[in-house]
Amino acid sequence: MTGDRQQDTNTRAITSRRRVLAAAALAPMLTAAGPAAARALPTGMPGPGHGKRVKPVPTGLADWAGVAKALGRAGDMLRATTYHTAFPRRDLLVVSDGVVVTPGLALGTHVAFVRYADGSTMLMGDVVVTENELQRATDAWQAHGIEQTALHKHLLSQTPDIWWTHVHAHGHDAVALARGLRAGFDRTGTPPALPPGPRTPIDLDIAGIEAALGTKGVSDGEVYKCVFLRRETIADGHLILPPGLGSTSAFTFQPLGGGRAALAGDCAMLAGEVQNTLKALRRGGIKLVELHNHHLAEDPRLFFTHFWAVGDAVELARALRPAVEATNVVPSL
Repeated sequence: MTGDRQQDTNTRAITSRRRVLAAAALAPMLTAAGPAAARALPTGMPGPGHGKRVKPVPTGLADWAGVAKALGRAGDMLRATTYHTAFPRRDLLVVSDGVVVTPGLALGTHVAFVRYADGSTMLMGDVVVTENELQRATDAWQAHGIEQTALHKHLLSQTPDIWWTHVHAHGHDAVALARGLRAGFDRTGTPPALPPGPRTPIDLDIAGIEAALGTKGVSDGEVYKCVFLRRETIADGHLILPPGLGSTSAFTFQPLGGGRAALAGDCAMLAGEVQNTLKALRRGGIKLVELHNHHLAEDPRLFFTHFWAVGDAVELARALRPAVEATNVVPSL
């Protein structure tokens, strides 16, 4: 397949990064953690150090060993600042618009931990839950001081009913944050981790998609994904977010055979970009799913639109290009 050799060269180094970027839109709200759990500040209240922005600091896998143990699986490092862990919902058989949705397309839970110069840790996550799991997981998170900052859909009508909720916490005990997060996961059917399997070539015109979007992407053998980053520096209150965390536009293609694909994704926009982006998507025949915020305290304020389409993959990529050009983003690769 055209472009495979170059794609395979990039894949090993960036696939884990793409997974967290695909699910980026994580939830900023300032909180503080006690010794056993995250203790939330009231919404909108400035946290310690308000007025002076704090930068993330480099960390390594060894720094997050306790978090990995609490979550029950290993994660990976992104850009030397973000510890990411994926929880694909392989247990779910979800159908939307006649398409059996794979975990890589829209059913992946992703969480990220970031250490800051003041010694604190921020947790952000985008969590997939069934409608029957939602209230139980919410109660568990609330009992452990884990905030929810968004609750919405990523897909049009689906069976069974699925919800996506954004979680957030901030404190000085990263392991306590992880335990609180795990308490909610334990109220869901999220399956145990599996060892990584061999990647297989993906049945899509990768070169055509890349030419249409003007960027490289990555394939994990299940889906093909392209991601764009906001050019601005985004802060969650006084905490500066690492590039690619909570401020990305992500486009994911699931092959359906014969060059066709199911497309799911979202665009990260400033308020002044929203209408032009929505119009661009609709002119391309792409279905709008949601328009909402993922965060509570970010600066500048971001809006996200989720969308869906089924058709020729290259034509879908061409339809996306005007929406990309309507926003202040840059390719992540």
